Amino acid sequence: MFANLWKLLKGNRDAPSVRARGTAGEDLAVRHLEQRGLRVRDRNWRCSIGEIDIVAQSGPTLVIVEVKSAGRESEFKPEDRVNHSKRTKLRRLAAVYLKARRLDLPVRYDVIAVVWDNGEPRITHYEDAFA
Repeated sequence: MFANLWKLLKGNRDAPSVRARGTAGEDLAVRHLEQRGLRVRDRNWRCSIGEIDIVAQSGPTLVIVEVKSAGRESEFKPEDRVNHSKRTKLRRLAAVYLKARRLDLPVRYDVIAVVWDNGEPRITHYEDAFA
């Protein structure tokens, strides 16, 4: 985080912002899911308690996808940021989504980690990451 801030303060505008990296990671995640036959229903779905990055469908199963991006490989993996608190929130968000859309479907929770290494993305998809 401080490295990017330092680059921006020093005038290096080539360093992608966290937001730009996150949006690009979500774009890649959508393409990744569609290539695997999932249908993307919603993206950045919001309600009063939060946001779901991607809502997709795989057959009769609703797939709630959390996308985490990182600027480089480190000991702190992006997928590790989906902690107990985040998982609890995603479960609540899924319940609100189902109710808002009047759906009665089984739900699966996936995590997609995108690590940018020298400008090249590496995607890791964790299907059924938690219950």
